[in-house]
Amino acid sequence: MRTALLRGLPAVLLSVLSLTIAPPAHAAETVPLVEAVARLPRVTESRDGYTREAFKHWNSGDDPADGCSTRNEVLIAEAIEAPVVGPRCRLTGGTWWSYYDQTSVTSASGLDIDHMVPLAEAWDSGASAWTAQRREAYANDQGAPSSLVAVTARSNRSKADQDPAQWLPPAGDVHCRYAAEWTGTKLRWNLSVDDTEHAALNDLAAACPGQTVTYTPFT
Repeated sequence: MRTALLRGLPAVLLSVLSLTIAPPAHAAETVPLVEAVARLPRVTESRDGYTREAFKHWNSGDDPADGCSTRNEVLIAEAIEAPVVGPRCRLTGGTWWSYYDQTSVTSASGLDIDHMVPLAEAWDSGASAWTAQRREAYANDQGAPSSLVAVTARSNRSKADQDPAQWLPPAGDVHCRYAAEWTGTKLRWNLSVDDTEHAALNDLAAACPGQTVTYTPFT
């Protein structure tokens, strides 16, 4: 009966109805770190089949017309003092702050763009089941400010593909921020944690009672 009634409605009215009942876009959520950690699914991780090439990066970025890769777009966005952007998006000058090790950097070549949750860790935590397109979106995600972060090459390579049970930034006073950004990234992309990672994040949450996590699920 309902189907028959809908068939009898004008096409314009059906379009309005479909817009009205469409599900709302995901909104940002802000929750205490301890609650955010509790939302993470716990699953045994596996690195079977992982290759870095499974995550296409760096692509042409959020604005293909600017001639800059994702890497350079992040560098431009995170600069404390803006670099000069030359032909073919060559960056000269500029100043950046690497929060992992509290270091000021004055050359783009001295910086790495860190995936907050490393590509290998993302693979272990659920990305192995994604499409190539979703993995590319993950590897170039500028939709959340903490997904990609400009840091010293030294600190990024020290971190490698380790989770917070294995590595934390050398600057101890940023551990709460780091735990929140790690947890927020995993929630944004619906990635899991293993038991040791979960325990480490719980310990950090207990040590950071005022810390909140803000994240928007990726769709």
